Amino acid sequence: MAEYEDFSKIDIRAGVIVKAEPFPRARNPAFKVWVDFGDEVGVKATSAQVTHQYSLENLVGMRVIGVVNIGTRNIAGFTSEFLLLGLPDSKNHIHLVSYEGNLKGARLC
Repeated sequence: MAEYEDFSKIDIRAGVIVKAEPFPRARNPAFKVWVDFGDEVGVKATSAQVTHQYSLENLVGMRVIGVVNIGTRNIAGFTSEFLLLGLPDSKNHIHLVSYEGNLKGARLC
């Protein structure tokens, strides 16, 4: 079982997608996504396998949630800097976790 101290180490933030591009080198269909997490964290990039649910056009401006302190990972030559959070449906298509309001940069507590 995880302890509260374990959870408190994870930095989960609210952000806004500011840019999205195709990611043809990805093994599974994906987009490159950049999210602005506010002044303290800034803009971070990641890869997101959300092509079944979203288009590039409707991603930009979307309010999303991400884990911003898990280090980087190389995905098909692209540096992923955070984990974009989502939930799978019955077909295993990912629906991004979103929020309402002007909370960019807010930390989940």
